[in-house]
Amino acid sequence: MFSLSPMKIFVIVAVVVMLLGPDKLPEVAHRLGTWWNALRRFQQRVESEVRGALPDLPSTSDIARITRNPVSVLNDLADRAENPTRERAEAAPTPDPVTSDATETSAAPPSPPSADPSLN
Repeated sequence: MFSLSPMKIFVIVAVVVMLLGPDKLPEVAHRLGTWWNALRRFQQRVESEVRGALPDLPSTSDIARITRNPVSVLNDLADRAENPTRERAEAAPTPDPVTSDATETSAAPPSPPSADPSLN
């Protein structure tokens, strides 16, 4: 990837101003702004249609996070697969110690998955 430092941006702007001149610069800026707005409207329309068709789709920020660092998402999924009861325990509300009954029994630990002979 390349990075645009402030100096590089300044040089690009200076070259554009010299090439276009002060008389054409406002017209080109207006065209670019119009094009940018049309692109944003198109993006919003496509996103709303996709979200209408796929309501369970993760949010845009989650998708961006996944694409920036897919390894961490895979690690999270692996952790969830290894310990599926952790998710249920985190989602379940904790009992209130004042109102909970002292005779409650704790849940038995999950049994290990049985080996499927067809996988060997």
